Amino acid sequence: MNPLEREGRAPDTPERSNRSSKKGYNVDLVDRAGRRLSLTREERLAFLAALDKQPGSVRTFGLVLAYTGCRLSEALSLTGTHVDFEARCLIFETLKKRQRGVFRQVPLPDTLIEAIDRVHGIRDNTRQGKALEDRLWPWSRTTGFRRVKEVLEAAGVSAGPHRSPKGLRHAYGVSAILAGVPLNLLAIWMGHASMHATALYTRSLGGEQQAIAERMWSTYEEPSAQATHDPFAMDKPVSGATSRLY
Repeated sequence: MNPLEREGRAPDTPERSNRSSKKGYNVDLVDRAGRRLSLTREERLAFLAALDKQPGSVRTFGLVLAYTGCRLSEALSLTGTHVDFEARCLIFETLKKRQRGVFRQVPLPDTLIEAIDRVHGIRDNTRQGKALEDRLWPWSRTTGFRRVKEVLEAAGVSAGPHRSPKGLRHAYGVSAILAGVPLNLLAIWMGHASMHATALYTRSLGGEQQAIAERMWSTYEEPSAQATHDPFAMDKPVSGATSRLY
């Protein structure tokens, strides 16, 4: 077992509350009390804006969670060796697999991968011959959870199970569906063992459902009358986030 996992689950995390008795997943992204588990687009944008006021290591940590949809323990396990500058991606060990040593690549915006290098000095350490095995964020799981929750609170996100790292992960999945990412590719990026888990993001909530419906309604109109719709794409830098890292 990964040493980070032995520390136990941080308080208030909804990771167990989204389970259901059938097929193992709740397909509506709400818990058994009817509370939503995913951040909305507006809440995630507020989180990204709030990161601008945080120290560099907190900013890169929050941005990695938001832009990769990784699990909290997976982010905390990252070292300099897991940053691939040539492929422009992060390499995560998928911790939910039954066996160790299962890795996946998740692409990052150029601005974010360069910011990770500037904050954590990965290329400088390589040039100086220093080892890259130290974790980028040498925090416990509880500390990592607290850092994210503090930024979400500063962003004005209301209390609930969505105000958590898991809420960022769910928001990533919903945004990927809106952007047209194929389910099989999204399953790889998120480290899902089953497509059943990935399919839950097709049951998006609130404004996301409205956005999907508007895309459908636009097909009822003549091409010249269709309104241009630009869903929140994962590979597009968000104003106020990665575009203002430094």
